[in-house]
Amino acid sequence: PTTTPLSSRSQLTLKALGPVEVGMTIAEAEAVTGQTFRERPSGGEAYGCRYYEVEGLEKVAFMVTDDVITRAEIWREDITTRSGAKIGDSAAKIRNLYPGQIESEPHEYFPGGEYLIFTPQEPENQNYRVLFETNEAGEVTTIRSGQLPEVGFIEGCV
Repeated sequence: PTTTPLSSRSQLTLKALGPVEVGMTIAEAEAVTGQTFRERPSGGEAYGCRYYEVEGLEKVAFMVTDDVITRAEIWREDITTRSGAKIGDSAAKIRNLYPGQIESEPHEYFPGGEYLIFTPQEPENQNYRVLFETNEAGEVTTIRSGQLPEVGFIEGCV
């Protein structure tokens, strides 16, 4: 079978990062990418929440709950969303890329920072979100996508 490795050219969507989709197991993700996924400490192991990183691709992680991928996170500048949003973008740019589809909540740790939450309009996608975290300067520092409730967990697994 053909593999499509995750790389700086992979795009983050509501339900996937490149070929790795929400709902896949780590074994399935390794099979479609041809890459090795390594578990990293998550603090949530006791209740079935784990984090995996991709060997050779920094600043990318996948949350796994009940043995399936439930969210992808990026904090590297060269991976974009399908609409072109990326790390370092301004909150204003995010709002312009997704007009009328961004809700804002105050950031838990950065006074002046925000969680910019993209909610899809399609009924079949109502359980998914893309969430942009911004710092006090209004710049995107992390982007995560995936299913509710996991995509909204502020501190990852803990």
